[in-house]
Amino acid sequence: MGKKVALACTECLSRNYSTNKNTSETKRLEVRKFCKRCGIYTLHRETK
Repeated sequence: MGKKVALACTECLSRNYSTNKNTSETKRLEVRKFCKRCGIYTLHRETK
């Protein structure tokens, strides 16, 4: 099982999603997801 990480919207910086990440990956996870606060699909990045 991987490490649990939070995904934050790059537009409004709200933390909308959480997911599991493979522990062998070193770079930050980036996914296009729907932001409930902005109302559009935006890029969500892994937060610390």
